[in-house]
Amino acid sequence: MTPLLADTNFVDATWIMVVKSLVIFIVILSIVPVVLLAERKLLGRFQQRYGPNRVGPYGALQPLADVGKLLSKQGFRPKGAVPFLYEIAPAISIFAAVVTLAILPFGDVQGGVGLYGIDVPIGILYFFAFGAIGFYGLLLGGWASGSKYSFLGAMRSAAQLISYEIAMGLSLLGVVMMAGSLSLVDIVKAQGDIWFIVPQIVGFLIFMVAGFAETNRVPFDLPEADAELVAGYSTEYGGMRFGSYFFAEYMEILIISGIASTMFLGGWMGPGPPLLDPIWMLAKMLAITFFFIWIRATLPRFRYDQLMSFGWKILLPIATLNVLVTAVLVVVT
Repeated sequence: MTPLLADTNFVDATWIMVVKSLVIFIVILSIVPVVLLAERKLLGRFQQRYGPNRVGPYGALQPLADVGKLLSKQGFRPKGAVPFLYEIAPAISIFAAVVTLAILPFGDVQGGVGLYGIDVPIGILYFFAFGAIGFYGLLLGGWASGSKYSFLGAMRSAAQLISYEIAMGLSLLGVVMMAGSLSLVDIVKAQGDIWFIVPQIVGFLIFMVAGFAETNRVPFDLPEADAELVAGYSTEYGGMRFGSYFFAEYMEILIISGIASTMFLGGWMGPGPPLLDPIWMLAKMLAITFFFIWIRATLPRFRYDQLMSFGWKILLPIATLNVLVTAVLVVVT
């Protein structure tokens, strides 16, 4: 079978691709409410208060109640909004996040089926390409809302994402040079002897810091700073349009966690039979997601000048130096 849209290292039958797409989407769709509930529970414990504990046993049905509330809200669009762009902006964010899930490998080929959506030789470039498309969802949402607060939030997101995406790309470049491939599956296989977090600990730290900025999470949540911009680019959105932005943000957290697990933590590798590979991958992703929640409960929000200074004056030079050192070591050894 010849792939029509992209060169791939391994191609399943069409019906297997369809089934895998549905399984990946359903799994992530099921994990997002669990992560949301876990975040609210953990934040309650971190702040010495109760989390959700009324809806369902131990508050377990609170995410369903939130979805029901958002679905029941009346649709609204500001008079000054651009209708088509206002409607499509949240869908762009969801689309970019869902499509990026396709390259996360949860295991190698087993029984003639690859435990991933697609294994493209340009996996990292694929990740950055659709991440850039997701950026337009935030920018269009803020601009098309016809609100000054939304527009300021969109401009902040533009400057922030562009600034930190450069450092994020450089942080992964060291891993790419060591593995000799852009394919995420090949990068995981290259970590058979040692996980790349050991020789690339600096790259891992840079990637995580940039990941917080790319997902607009504390302490880099300036595009939606409630004390300054109400809710930033999503100020004029309500109901499931707001829910779409919210859902996309948590999917992006899982994607960043998946990329970090794949590039630095050995991906699906762990003790036990190959059947446990997806379990190990999910466990690593959830561990990094817990770290996102922990940081949210610990650190205050940066000022905007601190955000930009840190990205350009500290993070970018360190990332560049890490790439240069890695290149020298790869050539010498």
